[in-house]
Amino acid sequence: MKARSRRLALVAPLALFSLCAALTACGGGDAGTASASTGAAEPASASTPSSAPSTAGTSRTIPQSTTPNVVAVTVGPTPTSTHNMLMTSVTVCVPGTADCTSVDNVQVDTGSQGLRLLASALPAGFSLPPVPAGAGADIAGECAVFGTGYTWGTVRSADVKLAGETAGSLPIQLIADPAVPASAPDGCAGSGLAMNSAAALRSNGILGVGPFSADCGVSCVRAAATPWYYACPASGCTASAQPLAQQVSNPVAGFATDNNGVIIDLPPLADSGASGVRGSMIFGIGTQANNALGSATVLRANSGTGYVKTTTSDGTVYSLSYLDTGSNALYFNSPTMTRCGFWYCPSSPVSLGATIAGIDGVGASVTFAVASSTTLLATGNWAFSNLAGYNGRAFGWGLPFFFGRRVFTAIALQDTPAGSGPFFAF
Repeated sequence: MKARSRRLALVAPLALFSLCAALTACGGGDAGTASASTGAAEPASASTPSSAPSTAGTSRTIPQSTTPNVVAVTVGPTPTSTHNMLMTSVTVCVPGTADCTSVDNVQVDTGSQGLRLLASALPAGFSLPPVPAGAGADIAGECAVFGTGYTWGTVRSADVKLAGETAGSLPIQLIADPAVPASAPDGCAGSGLAMNSAAALRSNGILGVGPFSADCGVSCVRAAATPWYYACPASGCTASAQPLAQQVSNPVAGFATDNNGVIIDLPPLADSGASGVRGSMIFGIGTQANNALGSATVLRANSGTGYVKTTTSDGTVYSLSYLDTGSNALYFNSPTMTRCGFWYCPSSPVSLGATIAGIDGVGASVTFAVASSTTLLATGNWAFSNLAGYNGRAFGWGLPFFFGRRVFTAIALQDTPAGSGPFFAF
């Protein structure tokens, strides 16, 4: 899920990103369930992207961990009948206590930062402490703007637990929290669909594990940056600056170990897709036996936006390109391929090639296929590696790209064996 603003979004104001554009169920049938090995080893900050050091090619020794660092991720039927949704479960606790709850059907998103949960997904009486706005005492409200809409709610503190890892007292967004007005401020409400319910969000929340530590960053520290953070007394909400320590933050960066990035490891799919997929989200890069970079090609991303560059086989260059599990298709502009509304639907599958390159010019060649969205949906399957849609400005390597690959996302300013992030690797 690519957000529109600078950090949550790794932005491009003119790009048209998609948060799981609606694909409803169609037809029946079962192509089987694909699964990937977890690769699990048996148990035996704030960032300023523009100042990220250049460490390309530098060999580093990284502290090693024995913490369990693998959680299951799945793709399958959803309550809203949305295809290619990568889901997991997240445990949140009142900070410093054993008062915890697990939330299922949370979308895994390498295109944003921070945990965002619907207030309605938490049990009655489960109360997380508020995070104040700025230096005041009023609760912080936040508007997180994505390509198709926005989430509005409060900022609250939680211990976030995934596998054996814990991000303590982490600021998270609680969407549609009744502690703030139900209607978002004007600067937020004009940002498209209000994704403040399970039906609109198509999940119970978003787990943003992208290439930065905080969602807005220094822009929100210096001044109130519409439409980000708000001070919300009983009389209403006004825009507010927000210190880094009080911004909604990437849980991975908050772990004590295995905190420099994440791997999404998914199996390959048949051309017709699969009824379900099981894979792994592995925390850390080069910190355990199961998260070594190995021979993966490192693509260094822009330190302020997280973008890389894609050049397709027809010579088209997309300087705005991203790798994003939160987008449910491959998104690009093809002037020749047939479209059925938003989706590409060629009469027969099309095989294409591209090179994805980092800011240092190092690139990796990939091939990919695009099949008819109409044909794919008729299979009754839920996971597809060849689903594609239109984007006129950017090339989005959405979830289809991740099938059959181990894709690394390194967090900015966090050290790895290949140097500091942000980078992607596969």
